[in-house]
Amino acid sequence: MALLFNKLKLKQFVKTCVRYGHGKDHWSRVRKRKTPKDKALEHFDEFYANVYGDSWPDIRAALLKTESKYMAVVNNFSDTERIRSELESIGAINLKAMYDVQKENIEFFKKKREAKMNNSQEESAATPEDQLVEIKKMYPSSYPNLLQAIKTDDEPVKHEGRIPVPLQSIDKDLNEISLDMNRIIDPTVNLSILHEYVPATKIKGLEDWALESDHYKFYIKADDFQINVEKEDVLPFPKHLHAYTFERENNTRFPSPKHGSTGVLDYYLFDGASILPVLALDIQLGDRVLDMCAAPGGKALAILQTLMPHILVANDIQESRVNRIKKVISQYVSDVYKTEDLFIVTERDARWIDETDTYNKILVDVPCTTDRHILHAEDNNIFKPSRIKERLRLPEIQSDILANALKIVALGGTVVYATCSLSPVQNDGVVQVALKKAWQENNAVMVVKDMTEALLPLQTIYEFAAGRMKYGHIVIPSLKNNWGPMYFCKIVKLE
Repeated sequence: MALLFNKLKLKQFVKTCVRYGHGKDHWSRVRKRKTPKDKALEHFDEFYANVYGDSWPDIRAALLKTESKYMAVVNNFSDTERIRSELESIGAINLKAMYDVQKENIEFFKKKREAKMNNSQEESAATPEDQLVEIKKMYPSSYPNLLQAIKTDDEPVKHEGRIPVPLQSIDKDLNEISLDMNRIIDPTVNLSILHEYVPATKIKGLEDWALESDHYKFYIKADDFQINVEKEDVLPFPKHLHAYTFERENNTRFPSPKHGSTGVLDYYLFDGASILPVLALDIQLGDRVLDMCAAPGGKALAILQTLMPHILVANDIQESRVNRIKKVISQYVSDVYKTEDLFIVTERDARWIDETDTYNKILVDVPCTTDRHILHAEDNNIFKPSRIKERLRLPEIQSDILANALKIVALGGTVVYATCSLSPVQNDGVVQVALKKAWQENNAVMVVKDMTEALLPLQTIYEFAAGRMKYGHIVIPSLKNNWGPMYFCKIVKLE
């Protein structure tokens, strides 16, 4: 027995001392293992650092924070006035009220500048000292004031890069990486023409690597197509849409919404940048609205809160996603409204919706890399090895969905394209390709709306990536105001 015991001890000793016998959870293996979140961050560091330059460290730090900033959309199917009063009592600011005040300030400085430029004999009315102090308070010390923003010197305001000009390949402007042509994705692989331009660290089954910078080539496919761009100077706020937030650098958390007298929740919380695509749609009374990729339903709910649409159709492609929309609606919309058949939920592939001329407003909030979410979630992360092909196909799918929206929207109607990605390929690149496709296949004539001036009053709480977008606008995350990213582009159908 003693001999057997000694043999067992020796065997156990030898087993534990085998150099390569470590289990999968041993520190030596765990240290080498890269999670999908790690791969996503590596991707961003390589790609976005070259796109956003000196802004990237702040954007990166904001994305990595576990808590982001929210906005509360008041539920008009509950007790509207009570809810607004309670939100204001905790210091929340009505977004429309803030916009109107800032707009007035801009007009004030514009008039002052015009008076100076025209050498008018009448001097503009002097502003009391206390009023100047109040105006300065509305702007953070770290943010340039409106006097600089609208250029109070004698030079006219310039809007660079926003006039109808022949397109230029974006890699001339942003891509400063020296391309290694030996690391381009093999074009003979059975992928679509856009796959080689989609972000990927390594393509499964190939030995070659694909640089993230390579997807600037996505733009080349449409760089000979001229896009019309027109300025828009006002961001419309529907009368009944009440959105509340906190001022810059104020990270107060909203309390969880409670049920009102009608049995539904008082307000809906979502990323503060998510309201901008809804405002860009300019919802008017009687509009027929389609939300093509609506899950989880926050933007569709915000559209409902305008109380304007004649009908709103919220669509998504999978049953699980459609169920998320239905859950949100059940929590926030009263039964009385549901019986009016003004809100419909459908389950269809947005690329094949063929209801031409049915809708005059279409929101195209496409599936994307969801840059903030993937840095905090392992489950179903799009940077998983099993989802490489899906990630490679994103711009192709996005451009197909947008092109279909441009095809079916009614003449004179508006399409707003949106993503929550920082990628210029998924943003301006998709817009560029889809507009060319809409022209080639359907002779559709579109105009892109430059909303730079319209968004100026919101620059006190939003960080816009100025000068980096060709067509749309993007809210970038910041430690001082941590919401986004949110890209959106407004397109109007002329013919």
